[in-house]
Amino acid sequence: MKDDSLERLSDVQFRRLTGLKRAVFVKMLQVLHAAGKHRQGGNRHSLSLEKRLLMALEYWREYRTLFHISHSYGLSESACCRSIRWVEDTLIKSGAFSLPGKKALRTSELEFGVVLVDATETPIERPKKNSGVSTPVKRNATR
Repeated sequence: MKDDSLERLSDVQFRRLTGLKRAVFVKMLQVLHAAGKHRQGGNRHSLSLEKRLLMALEYWREYRTLFHISHSYGLSESACCRSIRWVEDTLIKSGAFSLPGKKALRTSELEFGVVLVDATETPIERPKKNSGVSTPVKRNATR
């Protein structure tokens, strides 16, 4: 990693910041670095791969808007969107970070516990509209 501020963090602080273990972060950087070598022409990006990965992790983990992220990194919103999309697409294409499919989970020896949450809707009893209980008494109109 090139960023000194990330190197100074302990493993616990690093995980709190990024949501990843340091080894997974380094592996992601290697995948992005390998994908970035094949790029042809065009201007170089103003942010390093590490910063772009951190930007994507902030977007995924903290649900920050592109406006806030672009302001933090000194880029336009469209440049942030392109960078995050590139990181997403590159990591998905690599296949190194995909979850196992249904068949792999069925054949594994892991046992999964199931928790059911009852989230059914129950009607609320409300008084009928314009009934005597809910409307104020009308004044006598024979003054």
